[in-house]
Amino acid sequence: MAARPPPTRPHINLNPSSHFSYPTNEWGEDDAWDSASDSESASNSQSAWGRSLQTTPSRPSGAASAPKPVPRRSQNSSSSTLAFSYTHVSAPSPGSYPSHTDLIPPTKNGWTIVQKTNGDGSLGVDDKTESHEVEPDHEGDNDMVFEDLESEFVDMPVLPKSRPNAACVRLDAVEIANDPLRLLRRPGGRHGRAGSSSSQRSRSSSPHYDKPSEKLKREQSFKNNRRHKFIECLSREDVDMSELRKLAWSGIPDDFRPLAWPLLLGYLPLPMRLRSSTLDRKRGEYQSLVDLTFAKGRDGLDQQIWHQIEIDVPRTRPGVELWMHSSTQRCLERILYVWAIRHPASGYVQGINDLATPFFEVFLSAYVDADPEDIDPSILPPPVLAAIEADSFWCLSRLLDGIQDNYITAQPGIQRSVKRMAELVGRIDAPLSEHLAAQGVEFMQFAFRWMNCLLMREISVKNTVRMWDTYLAEGPDAFSQFHLYVCSAFLVRWSDKLREMDFQGIIMFLQSLPTQDWTDHEIEMLLSQAFVLNSIWHNAQSHFTKK
Repeated sequence: MAARPPPTRPHINLNPSSHFSYPTNEWGEDDAWDSASDSESASNSQSAWGRSLQTTPSRPSGAASAPKPVPRRSQNSSSSTLAFSYTHVSAPSPGSYPSHTDLIPPTKNGWTIVQKTNGDGSLGVDDKTESHEVEPDHEGDNDMVFEDLESEFVDMPVLPKSRPNAACVRLDAVEIANDPLRLLRRPGGRHGRAGSSSSQRSRSSSPHYDKPSEKLKREQSFKNNRRHKFIECLSREDVDMSELRKLAWSGIPDDFRPLAWPLLLGYLPLPMRLRSSTLDRKRGEYQSLVDLTFAKGRDGLDQQIWHQIEIDVPRTRPGVELWMHSSTQRCLERILYVWAIRHPASGYVQGINDLATPFFEVFLSAYVDADPEDIDPSILPPPVLAAIEADSFWCLSRLLDGIQDNYITAQPGIQRSVKRMAELVGRIDAPLSEHLAAQGVEFMQFAFRWMNCLLMREISVKNTVRMWDTYLAEGPDAFSQFHLYVCSAFLVRWSDKLREMDFQGIIMFLQSLPTQDWTDHEIEMLLSQAFVLNSIWHNAQSHFTKK
């Protein structure tokens, strides 16, 4: 049977007049199509509903048609169960590793004979060792014996990678949720450097300690100066937005980002006296939206939108532990569904789930002293997790307000951006543009995802967070206008390799770019190149199309 093509419109609209009454028999597999995995359906998804107001039994694996309970909040968030994901692979079983007992000779009576010196001075293995009949009272004088090490080595399990636990949660997490300015008074940055001074003293007293070079001293001095400037800017009674944007363009320190991003997005007001009341009000509004939306359970939801969200959430950031936890997935489901019903012109569109992840990780980092991607959010106090979810929702809403035409019917914003990108690349790298045309490669075949997901499937979340520092500093139109120049610079970066490939090689390469090891340096070089392109071409629109 020939495979069915994907749907022509990869977005889902909300029918305002139906009041979420789509019949389930109208849902087709094509409507759930995703380029990464178009053979999966919601029946494969196993969701553990965390943070629910009442304990809900898990759905039996065979009851594919049984309705799932709707995610609700609860006061008990102690579950640390990892939720199922389509792309997660279990680790090899212990039986696939060689047994330690094969490597260590058996022991008896508390001793193990290792070697024996023969009469001629050569080394050999005692026959008694091979037959395992060693008698401890009659060893030869030249036998080498060691104490039994079986308790240390035999059947030693392979220990898993240590993971952060509740001890990594900041003691003042609840206070930070109520007053983000506490982040500015946090000594030593996010990962804590309380012991840095003592460690430096111990290193300096060591005879092998090499004093830092002048270059390292200058870099450290530069970083300290930038931190002081951020503290001075963010601590003012009324933040100067132009100064904050100027500082943020070159990157925001990790521990200041949870405060700087809401200010740059307009979620928090610039006057300090209004921030606490604004946070309380906005978080309360989001909680009211969640309670109202899920008041009637699953039957009150738009089944078409909810079905697609159920499919996409387990696919979000595959392999990253944070997004494998059920508590994280429940938060993301609520964020996406509430946003979708508040924006009926677009509804939920595949790819919006990716755009929520940087906000969640940034706000989570404010409350833990570890890498947020290694954290199970269920270890956080419930008010803190609720604050992270609400703040992520409002900041995502602010971002999408500027690019909503990317997600309405026919997605005209993406169509327009891809067309302009093709014209721009034709001006700045004509040989590459001509080669792509000669091989029959259309920009829509690879750039659609770059515009739809803002390059989040091409680079890591950490790289994305650094890139969004600059986007937010550029202004409200950066996610549509400046992003066009970033994508163009991103493509031209691979020009030499692409011009040596045929159609198949080009498509495969652009779908799996070698950016796994990218650091802030590569992102900053890309942003610098995009800034140059923006400066040259932004006010020269009439020169885009060749005459």
